[in-house]
Amino acid sequence: MSKKFSRIVLTLAAFLSITLVAGCSSNKAVVTMKGGKITQEQLYQKMKKSQAGQQQLQQMVIAQALKSQYGKDVSDKEVNKEFNQYKNKYGSQFKTLLQQNGMDAADFKDTIRTQLLTKVAIRKETKITNAQLKKQWKKYTPKITAQHILVKDESTAKDVIKQLDNGASFDKLAKKYSTDSGTKNKGGKLPAFNNDDTSLDPNFKKAALKLKQGQYTKDPVKSSYGYHVIKMDKRPAKGTMKSHEQTLKNQIYASRMNDSVTMQKVVAKVLKKSDISIKDNDLKDVLSGFLGSNKANKNNNAKSAASSSK
Repeated sequence: MSKKFSRIVLTLAAFLSITLVAGCSSNKAVVTMKGGKITQEQLYQKMKKSQAGQQQLQQMVIAQALKSQYGKDVSDKEVNKEFNQYKNKYGSQFKTLLQQNGMDAADFKDTIRTQLLTKVAIRKETKITNAQLKKQWKKYTPKITAQHILVKDESTAKDVIKQLDNGASFDKLAKKYSTDSGTKNKGGKLPAFNNDDTSLDPNFKKAALKLKQGQYTKDPVKSSYGYHVIKMDKRPAKGTMKSHEQTLKNQIYASRMNDSVTMQKVVAKVLKKSDISIKDNDLKDVLSGFLGSNKANKNNNAKSAASSSK
């Protein structure tokens, strides 16, 4: 486990411990040893001043605010479904990966729930205009199916293209030349994808989406894996914007999840609705990145009060 994750896990455990023992004596020992002890209060005083401690508290407040406002919109069934998808994807490595990240199954489910709640907040706290739909429509492609032949060097890729120009079978060339063991025996066929797919190399996706059905790239396409020759297998008609409106909205919402400015604004809205009161003066500005500093808010409130009294 990395030092970074160890620090975050210890911080989380400490804050959870403090929450669970609310009302108990803050002099309760966390550690005893020869020559003394470390109390909950001592630990709390140290951790609240650390960057990791403040970040963890910030994350806990945001998660709780999201759950309070949108909890009914995310079911245990949805969380478990996504959890099992990750579990099946990583198989026997899953438990080890969780441990390396300082998490157990329950921690990971909490993370998934917060992510799903954030998606709900994005949908409910932002609007999509018709202009934004039209802009997304210009970039949109229905899911296409492509084949590829991956080789290590450009000269081999050019040789493959030359053989295709002379009428060779793409499927046979894939089996003979491709270094992609997962697709070479299937004619290089890849899972269907569209313009919104983030799992593909950007250069590969850009080149593939330019092809018409039955066409293949006339020049090698360089990616982080090597050089590709790509063929468009199936390219459905685009249809009308109206028929794909929900898909377009889903793509816009997904892009907003990765936009830090939008995320900051949405989280700020959620926090403002939560009527948050931080009792420890040392932590008053822990949410200042979203709500502004406590000092600035006080000054603004004072100005508003003075203005209204005139």
